[in-house]
Amino acid sequence: MTIGVGGKTAEQALAGLSDMMSGAQPIELAEYRARVAAAQALLRELGLGALYAHAGTNMRYFSGTVWHPSERLVGLIIPAEGEPHYVAPAFEEGTLREYMQLPGQLHLWQEHESPYALCRRVLARAGVASSARLALSEDTPLFVVDGLQREGIAWVNAKPVSAACRMRKSSAEIALMQRAHDMTMAVHRAAASILRPGISSTEVEAFIAAAHRKVGASGSYFCIVLFGVASSFPHGVKDAQLLRDGDMVLIDTGCLVHGYMSDITRSYVFGEPTPRQRQIWDLEQAAQAAAFAAAQLGTPCCELDRAARAVIAAAGLGPSYALPGLPHRTGHGCGLDIHEWPYLVDNDDTPLAVGMCFSNEPMICMPGEFGVRHEDHVYMTASGPRWFSQPAHSVDDPFGLSV
Repeated sequence: MTIGVGGKTAEQALAGLSDMMSGAQPIELAEYRARVAAAQALLRELGLGALYAHAGTNMRYFSGTVWHPSERLVGLIIPAEGEPHYVAPAFEEGTLREYMQLPGQLHLWQEHESPYALCRRVLARAGVASSARLALSEDTPLFVVDGLQREGIAWVNAKPVSAACRMRKSSAEIALMQRAHDMTMAVHRAAASILRPGISSTEVEAFIAAAHRKVGASGSYFCIVLFGVASSFPHGVKDAQLLRDGDMVLIDTGCLVHGYMSDITRSYVFGEPTPRQRQIWDLEQAAQAAAFAAAQLGTPCCELDRAARAVIAAAGLGPSYALPGLPHRTGHGCGLDIHEWPYLVDNDDTPLAVGMCFSNEPMICMPGEFGVRHEDHVYMTASGPRWFSQPAHSVDDPFGLSV
């Protein structure tokens, strides 16, 4: 089925979508308690006094509390022993209590007071020795790091705790990510159906946001739409494009379901593909398949990148990051953040384990011509890798509609 044949209007395509959020269950309190317990076990194992999780996805992961970071310190302190503690501005108390999922003591600071001195007192009250090191989540901003350091608090990167916990998803997390990917795949199919000569990339982006809302999301978590030569730039170009017959189309988008993300890229030709487009599209498919085949329990993440890159180099592209070829890593972990641990890149030797989730997207860029990225996400099970979204079917029928 050639893309561009039998196109629909945006209204017709939206009418074909329905709410897909029914039955999607948010993470329960018992799981947040288990996450805190797992973090505390790691803190004790590593000889650390406490974990500070800054507002954002780290605080949300351990407590379920949704709070966007700002210039004011809001965070969660998890001591190696005992209950969690929240630190926040006093004027935010009412709002924060509405968002709090995991119970814990709330410590408040007034606008003229030092939240860093308050953190020092909270640590002491929690029984954390003044000589103990505080593990700071990687998203902690410099102004917080500096303030804590000025209070004499010794700190280390919390990655060995936070990443170790977050990398291995529970069945509840995987279910939410599966729902998000199902929703985005429906949106991808709808977006392909509205393409017509002269449509702008911004018009397609607007449709995708509306389509994500129609399937039950709050909109697109992100969206990249590229036509023709612009598709050879992995993350896009400054100006919008108008679609022409024969253009490669690259659409990369996703949404959130109870905070957990989807991220799918589809590349296909509007009209009849040229032999060159077919060759590179098929090569990209082979590289993605090689990375998936290499994704076995215990295999270091770097081996997946090497497997995909070897396929591309064998076809005469590259080598390494050289263009034409694959200019970036093969994939990234995913969950509450669109990019998190582990990474499918040559310097990440993290062994794959049950519950790890990651993208598989060894994009091929052909400068001055086009780019092809097949991006689907994978989760590891006891019996090996599983797709969140099935890979593209063929260059002529990317969504398998004629199967």
